[in-house]
Parts: sequence; structure tokens; C-alpha cells
Amino acid sequence: MTILDGKKVSNDIKDEIAAEVAKMKKRGEKVPHLAAIIVGKDGASMTYVNSKVKACERVGFESSLYRLPNTISELELLDKIEELNQNDDIDGFIVQLPLPPQINTQKVLNAVDPDKDVDGFHPTNFGKMALDMTTFIPATPFGILELLERYDIPTKGKHTVVIGRSYIVGRPMSILMGRSGFPGNSTVTLTHEFTKNITQVTSQADIIIIAVGIPDFLKGEMIKDDAVIIDVGITRVPDENAERGYVIKGDVDFDNVSKRASYITPVPGGVGPMTVSMLLKNTLLARERHRKRASELK
Repeated sequence: MTILDGKKVSNDIKDEIAAEVAKMKKRGEKVPHLAAIIVGKDGASMTYVNSKVKACERVGFESSLYRLPNTISELELLDKIEELNQNDDIDGFIVQLPLPPQINTQKVLNAVDPDKDVDGFHPTNFGKMALDMTTFIPATPFGILELLERYDIPTKGKHTVVIGRSYIVGRPMSILMGRSGFPGNSTVTLTHEFTKNITQVTSQADIIIIAVGIPDFLKGEMIKDDAVIIDVGITRVPDENAERGYVIKGDVDFDNVSKRASYITPVPGGVGPMTVSMLLKNTLLARERHRKRASELK
């Protein structure tokens, strides 16, 4: 069994991006600029956004963080998004989720300029991804593809089972694993809460990608020998014996599943670190795209 070390691969990608940024600086080009909007003071969101700011510093990006109050109106947030859409200095930006209840999340995501949507959530970018066109792939699915590619895990002709159908992970992964090319060309089954006899499905899978937010959902007896397991789940589970009062658990019963798997992502240290790196990669792509467009207009 091989551990898919997302932390190591993520650091490799950051080193590669930093080298690219160093070349840009040497050529006298503008370096990529990533911005983030965070509404309210959700602890997990703030931790995640701060990690993005640190990652930008490490690779040499410019970064901006806009902290907005939890009481902000939908209209005020949309005005802020439009301001960033119009700011030519910013190459890409994200709106950190979740948003407070008075705000329509889909309306907000739709307001982001698709050209700056480095999260890959805008319907334009999602549609391009579904059509196999060049676009921003959502950061977590992009990270999973990168792990499969860097560990050279065969996907052609394999049976991939995706558990969970969120538009952030499950649905994009079901499209991407069935696309032409590598990683891809696999036969995909998308499962969810209404799937009957799920063990019957998972026990036939060569590759399982799970993102349901239920700790230890995937058990050892649910997989076949030598399956590839990608665990996207991350949940804080109370544990009075733990130093912080909780432990971090994935959607996979790691101790038992790892005994049968050929490759598996740990939690933490698997898919999680990849997400931030691929967000940086999307921002680098956005800067390159904007640079090309500006030179064509000259």
C-alpha cells in the first residue's frame, strides 16, 4: 500500500510555481495577484483563508484579503465583487464559503467574473469543464487529478466510483474521471444518499473518490483488494483524550481500508494540502491568460 502524500506533492507544486514567479520577476512582468473575500468569523474559513495568504507569500504572489462583517447585505457583497471584477491588478479571487443566511450563495458565485473565478465555481467554467474545454478546474478536483497523475495511477478503462455529488467535488470528479485523456478515460458511477446497496457498487470499484463528510463511512469490507482510495472528507470529531479535544477524521475508515488498498490518501495530509496549491496554479494560469490578452490588444 502506498500513501498518496498530498503534503509533499503540494510543496513540490508550490516550489514549481515559485520558480515560475521568479522568472516573471526577472522578465519584469507583473506577478500574479490572488484576492479573497471572507464574510464573518467562521473559524474553519478563517484558518483556510489565512493558509492561502501564507501560500501566496511563499510562492511570491501578491495577495489581498477583504474581511466583511457577518451582517453585510447581499447587495453590498455583490458591489464588492463587482469592484474586484473591475480591478485589473487582481488576476483571480475567491469568495470563501459558507456565507451567512441572508445571502444567496449561487447569486454571489455567479457574480464573479469567470475570467477571475480561480475556484472554478462559475457556471461558465463548470460548463467548459464538462465540454473538455480549457478552463479553471475547481481546486479540490484539480488537486485529485494532480495526485493521480504524479503517482502515475492508471485510470484508463478503470471503474471509478464517486461517493457524494456536491458541485465542489463529487459532480466535477464524475465528469473529469470520464473525460478523454489522463487522468480520465474511466467508467464512472456517481453514488449519493439514495444509492441502494452501495457496498455492491463500491466493491467493484478500481478507484473510489469519497466526499460525504461522514467520518469512517467507507469500511474495509466495502472495497476490493488493491483499490485506489481518495478521501476528501475532513471532520472534527470530539475526543476528550486528544490534546485539542477533537481528532480530524476522513470519510474512510483508514486503519481497515488501508490494509486492502493499493493507494490511499491520509487525512490530514492527503487531498487537503493540494487544494491550496491548485488554487495558486489556477491564479498563475489566470495571470498568464490576462498577460496574453493584454499583449494581443497592443
